[in-house]
Amino acid sequence: MLLGLRTAIYPAPDLAAAKRWYSQVLGAEPYFDEAFYVGFQVGGFELGLLPNATPSTAGPQALWGVADIEVAVQHVLALGAKPLEPIAEVGGGIRVASVEDPFGNRLGLIQNPHFDTSAVR
Repeated sequence: MLLGLRTAIYPAPDLAAAKRWYSQVLGAEPYFDEAFYVGFQVGGFELGLLPNATPSTAGPQALWGVADIEVAVQHVLALGAKPLEPIAEVGGGIRVASVEDPFGNRLGLIQNPHFDTSAVR
């Protein structure tokens, strides 16, 4: 029934600040940029920013793939994120961590050497 991650939406009451921050994190500008929603393409998936929602670290916990989790965590911390869950090995060489973005949302990261990009649809 479920086909895989398509979109992770993050509340962004200060949409302009969130757009700047995520542009820095992703190294790319949004492909869709309107007052009601900002969308970024990330490896075939979408990271969306929604201005009329309340941030929380207890909401959905999407995990965004990274090549080197240590480098990625240091990068987002340098951009103003706060640590939530330290880097942890969860089996099979898969490592995860999470931070709180400057707007109060959880940003989950995963280094998964088994992820098959050819399976992304």
